[in-house]
Amino acid sequence: MKPTNSPAMSIFESLESEVRSYCRGWPAVFDRAQGVRLTDEDGHSYLDFFAGAGSLNYGHNNPVLKRALIDYIERDGITHGLDMATTAKRAFLETFENVILRPRDLPYKVMFPGPTGTNAVESALKLARKVKGRESVVSFTNAFHGMSLGSLAVTGNAFKRAGAGIPLVHGTPMPFDNYFDGQVPDFLWFERLLEDQGSGLNKPAAVIVETVQGEGGINVARAEWLRALQDLCHRQDMLLIVDDIQMGCGRTGGFFSFEEAGIVPDIVTLSKSISGYGLPMSLCLFKGELDVWEPGEHNGTFRGNNPAFVTAAATLDAYWADGQMEKQTLARGEQVEQTLLAIGEEHPQTEARIRGRGLVWGMQFSDPSRAGAVCRRAFELGLLLETSGPESEVVKVLPPLTVSSEEIEEGLRILARAVQETG
Repeated sequence: MKPTNSPAMSIFESLESEVRSYCRGWPAVFDRAQGVRLTDEDGHSYLDFFAGAGSLNYGHNNPVLKRALIDYIERDGITHGLDMATTAKRAFLETFENVILRPRDLPYKVMFPGPTGTNAVESALKLARKVKGRESVVSFTNAFHGMSLGSLAVTGNAFKRAGAGIPLVHGTPMPFDNYFDGQVPDFLWFERLLEDQGSGLNKPAAVIVETVQGEGGINVARAEWLRALQDLCHRQDMLLIVDDIQMGCGRTGGFFSFEEAGIVPDIVTLSKSISGYGLPMSLCLFKGELDVWEPGEHNGTFRGNNPAFVTAAATLDAYWADGQMEKQTLARGEQVEQTLLAIGEEHPQTEARIRGRGLVWGMQFSDPSRAGAVCRRAFELGLLLETSGPESEVVKVLPPLTVSSEEIEEGLRILARAVQETG
C-alpha cells in the first residue's frame, strides 16, 4: 500500500480539496475496472464490495451495457438533451414502463429532476409541499437523503448536517423501526404528536423513509412496520415518499425495495444504479394525480443525460425482463448472511451484530473503531469495503449484484482474515 505522501498521490493532496474522503481509506491510484475488480496503476487488483456506493449494481464496465453505450456514441447519438424528446429517452421510458412499472401495476409518472440522488429527493420534497400546501416533512432517526439543504434537513447524521452552515428547518425526525429495541409500540410517539393539538408538530406534508438505511448503519425496516407507516400516512393525509436511491434497482432483491412489504408509496426516488453503468441519472416517480407541476417549475441543465438513458434501457432488458436477477440476488444474499454469521461465531470477542437484506449487509461492532480498522486491513489484503452508521461502527458489504458465488467467497475470506487480524 502506498503511503499517502507518495509522488503518485501528491497532485491530489496539493490541489484537491480536503473534503475528499474515500481516497483516504483507499490510498491507491485506480486505473482500470471490470466486473467486481478494480486495478490500480501499479497493477494491484482489488475486489470491490463497495460498488460505487451502490451505483454499480451490475459491476464495472459491464460488457452488455458498454456495447450499447459505445454503439450509441459512435453513431453520434444525442448526449445532452435537457428535457427535449429524444429517441434514447423514448426507448428508456418504454422499457421502464413495460419491464418495471406495468408488471408491478405501479401507477407512476416519471420525472427527470437532475443527475443525482439529492436532486431526486429535493424534487420529491418540493412536490409533496406543493401538493399538500404544507411545509413540514417527517423523516427518521439515522436517515440519509442527500447533501443539499433540503435533503440534509431530513438527514439524521449530525456530522453531515453540521456542514450546512445554516439552520436546517421544516424537517422533524421520528424513531425508525426498532429504534427502542422493541420496547415501544410502533409509531406511538409519532401518532400521539399528530393527534395532540398541543404537541407543537406542524401538520406534515409527507413522510420520507428508506426501507433499509444504508448510510445509517444497515438498519432494516420490517415489512409490517412499513405497512403500518403507509396506513398512518393515509389516515393522517400525509404523502409517503420512499427513498430507493441506494436500495432500489434490485439491491434488496425486487427491483424496488418496498415490494416485499406490499406497499405502493405516493412518491419514489431512484438514482445510483438506475443508469446501470455508473452514469449520472435520477428519477422521481409519483402517482398521476400528484403531477401538479407547471412546465419548467422544476428543472436542471443535466437532467437529460441521454447516454445514461441508453445504458438504463439496456440494463432493464438484460437483467429485469425475466426475473432471474431477483432470484440470484436473494441466493447470493443468503450466502453472504451465512458467512457473516459464521465469522461472528468464530470471533465471539468481536461482539458483532449482523443484519441486512438481499445484497446489502452490515457487521456492527461494539467498539466503533473496530469497523474502520477492519476496512483498512481489508484494503491492504485487496478488498474494498466502507463503514456506515452514525459512529462508522458498521462494516458495510455491498458487492455488485452480478458478483459470482466464488467472488463472494473470496471477498468474505478476506473480510474474515481482516476481522481476525484486527482483534
